[in-house]
Amino acid sequence: MAAARDLQQLARDHLWLHFSRLGEYAAGAELPVIVRGDGCHLEDSAGRRYLDGLSGLFAVQIGYSHGEEIGAAAAAQMRELPFYTNWSYAHPRSIELAAEIAELAPEGLNRVFFVSGGSEAVEAAWKLAREYHGSRGERRWKAISRNYAYHGTTMGALSITGVAGLRTPFEPLVPSVAHLSDTSRYRRPEGESEEAFTALLVAELEQAILREDPETVAMVILEPVQNSGGAITPPRGYFAGVREVCDRYGVLLCADEVICGFGRLGDWFGSERYGIRPDLITCAKGLSSAYASIGALIAADHVAAPFLEGEAMFTHGMTFGGHPVQSAIALANIEIMRRERVVENVAANRDDFHRTLAQLLDIGIVGDLRGDGYFWALELVRDKETKEPFSDDEAEWLLRGLISRRVFEAGLICRADDRGEPAVQVAPPLIAGQAEFDEIVGILGEVLTEADTALRRSGGGVDFADPRSS
Repeated sequence: MAAARDLQQLARDHLWLHFSRLGEYAAGAELPVIVRGDGCHLEDSAGRRYLDGLSGLFAVQIGYSHGEEIGAAAAAQMRELPFYTNWSYAHPRSIELAAEIAELAPEGLNRVFFVSGGSEAVEAAWKLAREYHGSRGERRWKAISRNYAYHGTTMGALSITGVAGLRTPFEPLVPSVAHLSDTSRYRRPEGESEEAFTALLVAELEQAILREDPETVAMVILEPVQNSGGAITPPRGYFAGVREVCDRYGVLLCADEVICGFGRLGDWFGSERYGIRPDLITCAKGLSSAYASIGALIAADHVAAPFLEGEAMFTHGMTFGGHPVQSAIALANIEIMRRERVVENVAANRDDFHRTLAQLLDIGIVGDLRGDGYFWALELVRDKETKEPFSDDEAEWLLRGLISRRVFEAGLICRADDRGEPAVQVAPPLIAGQAEFDEIVGILGEVLTEADTALRRSGGGVDFADPRSS
């Protein structure tokens, strides 16, 4: 393997990082190069260790210590059958994996269409929704999602995504998508009941369907807990109301479980935890604990039914969907999750994780803590009493100039998220326990206190455009 300094230069010369400001590294900033992992921890090329408080990207459910076992499953599959497609053929691993997923999924969702990742799963869901309605003699093509919600970066998934900063550079996008309010209660009117908030949100959905014309709306797509904007949970009764509205107007309901699926919330699927009863589920990430690039669209029996007759088919496919080696890896991952009771670990410890994180609410800039399972966010505010948000310049200084840098230097990987109001997201591997919770809170507590102190000392006079002002 190349020496650490050689890797730095090779990366600067050739590697195009995702969602990264390449100019920082071209100007000489050190690029973190992660070279190994074990349990919940990672190590970089300089020998520094980090607690992975983000599970890669909400994905490494079983942690980093199962490479040998999963590698053996991959090697055995390579010897037996290194590749074949699922186009008019099948192979044992994709069949077995589809059966495993159907067993774990909510009742009635029994058909599994494999893809390579989350964005592809969302693309497949929208295409299937359109073609399903077409098979019934209806021309429906529109989708409805929520503001700030992230559903992927391919053109269809990006069109569904509700983050303006990600969408704008690539407009015009795929027509037609309507976006609803998210379900955060943090800035709702004081005294508003949870039931009233739910009624307002459900009425907004119905109004959007009526405004778009019910006969043109194919799908509503929602995450059980919304990632972008900061681990936003639904109010009580929300998904029951959404289900009722979708049924009234014949619209398919898709639960985007690319993050929430495979144990992140303490159930195999977030749809079970929140009683969603979806027609479609998208998943990826945790399906293989990110040990392989694989995702899936899971369809209810009634959605698959029109495609099981005569010459009908779902007019969609991809070379690597259900790849034998990727499927073997996903099967090994599910076996490990079952054997080591990984999902049960989240259910047993999620309340303790919440209580430990709640200590951070004592810090002046921490306004709200929200989330579920092993998926939480701290929203940061300029004024806790008024819930006044930071300006764009302030958020830039706070998230990129101070928090991201200091947290990483202290040995923690988490996410400083600016899609919506500034937030810090934490989502450790699902094997984490109290020791990891304490480590996360210890580091975040020091860094957030430092940020709060810098802000208070400045009296608001920090040069937010200059990270060195911290």
